[in-house]
Amino acid sequence: MKKLYIAILVSAFVVLCSSCEKAFMGKEVSDDPVSTFEYLWKVVDEQYSFFDVKGVDWDSVYAVYRPKVSENISDDSLFCVLGAMLNTLNDGHTNLISPFDVSHNEEVYRKMYENNNINTDVVVLNYLTINYHTTGSFAHNALRDGQVAYLRYSSFSNNISDDDLVYLVNKYKNTKGMIIDLRQNGGGSVNNVWNLLKFFPDEERQLYKTQIKNGPAHNDFSEMKIVNLPKHEDKTTYKHPIVVLTDRGSYSATSFFSLCVKSNFPEATIVGDTTGGGLGLPNGGELPNGWTYRFSVTRTLDNNDNNYENGMPPDVTVILDPVQTALGVDNVIEAACDILLGE
Repeated sequence: MKKLYIAILVSAFVVLCSSCEKAFMGKEVSDDPVSTFEYLWKVVDEQYSFFDVKGVDWDSVYAVYRPKVSENISDDSLFCVLGAMLNTLNDGHTNLISPFDVSHNEEVYRKMYENNNINTDVVVLNYLTINYHTTGSFAHNALRDGQVAYLRYSSFSNNISDDDLVYLVNKYKNTKGMIIDLRQNGGGSVNNVWNLLKFFPDEERQLYKTQIKNGPAHNDFSEMKIVNLPKHEDKTTYKHPIVVLTDRGSYSATSFFSLCVKSNFPEATIVGDTTGGGLGLPNGGELPNGWTYRFSVTRTLDNNDNNYENGMPPDVTVILDPVQTALGVDNVIEAACDILLGE
């Protein structure tokens, strides 16, 4: 499975580079501001994968932003124009990078951080507590008189080993259920998605479908590839129900994990708020003036062909209650415990 994923990444890079070469083959591209704008607009037009999902009319975007660029525009101003143009995609995997700045989408980041569904102080003080344990990248403890295992995993950039999983499975083998808290987990390495899925039974399952943008038209995509659950040893499998906690800050790799779990594991329940999305793999290149860019060049669908690029909804929506939070209670965790214990 990992080999398949790596192959997809390599293929995306080849597609991106080859299409750029075709677009500008036979002529030298100037590095002046207007040529730089035209280059970026065209490469996004031909290779971005979510115009339909994002509801963006890219020709209209051109009409708005092209008049803002002149031959004598400053680098600062050009960066602002190009960054604003990319931000119309409302895609957290889309950035413009220069030696002096990096563009970010304000709407995406506001949704992720203003609508967070966790108070980490309450979690640390009243759920993990001073007696919490650390195993690899997990902070963990037992709740409800030892009946529920609570694991906090804050970033898919933090590695997960089989030894970590085996230790946690053995430590909490007598619990009735496990909570995996992924709220405000902004993503990271897809390898850790496969590793975290080792908590679930090792059975042949189709996880999702994926395609790469491979032509200039907005609907030009490669043949759909099926991604199946990687094989793993039974010793990492937790034998009881699992609840996964998500919110709008659960982005990218966390949305991948949520998609896999919700679509394929009836023993698991997603609780909390809709994820931030980010189910397209980003790739990029260099502009004529030396700046670099990245944007989504693939799309991921669940087994029923649903596209959750804008966010994966939970099975059970539970929004953090500020009144309960002020009392030191995380009602999202409490709801997860109730689900696991049948209360």
